Amino acid sequence: MTSTRPTRRAIARRTLIASSLLLGLAPLGFAADPYPSKPITLIVPYPAGGANDAVARIVGQKMGELLKQSVIVDNRAGAGTTIGTTLAAKAAPDGYTLVLGSLSSHAISPHLYRQPGYDAMKDFAPIGMIGEAPIVLEVASDSPFKSLKEITDQAKKEPGKLTYGSAGNGSPLHLGAELFKRASTVELTHVPYKGGNAHTMDLMGGRIDMIFDTLTSATPLIASGKVRALAVASPERLPEMPNVPTFAESGYPHFVVNAWYSLYAPAKVSPEVLSRLNKALNDALADPDAKERLAKLGVRSKASTAAELGKFTKAELDRYGTVINSINLKID
Repeated sequence: MTSTRPTRRAIARRTLIASSLLLGLAPLGFAADPYPSKPITLIVPYPAGGANDAVARIVGQKMGELLKQSVIVDNRAGAGTTIGTTLAAKAAPDGYTLVLGSLSSHAISPHLYRQPGYDAMKDFAPIGMIGEAPIVLEVASDSPFKSLKEITDQAKKEPGKLTYGSAGNGSPLHLGAELFKRASTVELTHVPYKGGNAHTMDLMGGRIDMIFDTLTSATPLIASGKVRALAVASPERLPEMPNVPTFAESGYPHFVVNAWYSLYAPAKVSPEVLSRLNKALNDALADPDAKERLAKLGVRSKASTAAELGKFTKAELDRYGTVINSINLKID
């Protein structure tokens, strides 16, 4: 009569499988699907059609080609980027949901909103930088100001009389101007607008004196002659605007301010998946076509390690937290 009792080998195998499952590991003899085995969702906390959306689509397309899986852009705009960023923070940490990070989502909104819904450092695993777009100081083409020095001299004579516009309180360009006010100790009056490009239209119409804009938005306006750039907040002059001095050349050596774009995954994603994503991102940024398309948006591609992005995020979070707290700016 044949015994139906399991052998010692069978018992040991079942025990090993059960233990592996409890630890979240693939059981011996049952290899996990190689990552990625299905499409990846890239959440963009901005509406379709803008610079952030364009950056995400360029990078997502190239990464998808390298990973041999589709990268699907999912626009989740609203509440100063906190809606989409919160959604990404709460996603499963399996590498199939990523988020396009920015100056707003990971440095400004965590301080600006009393309850943003996420912790910029604890709830995300950094993947890598994508690129930066320097801030440019612009005036109308018929403005009497021909240099940054003329503006600061006038502001010192009549504190608070000169005005600058932005897309709203707490917007990156508002806070970029606040950083300049701290660096220069001049008083400028902020005129906030409700998003869109109304501040740019009023600049060209002579209703405000200046704006601090991103290179992405500024480039076509400067090229068309509708506005004049007085200074750029980059370490050196830009090749496409060789006649525009840096803030450093104008007497503010430490004033380097950029809009920036980066990639994060939810916290607790495995190191192996993060490493795969970082390599795919950096390889995508090295692609000449992607580099050229980003440059046309005014974005300087900037590859990095995950650790470098983590350190950079913390520095920017602290920098803008100091500014926001100093002007007591909060949005409920």
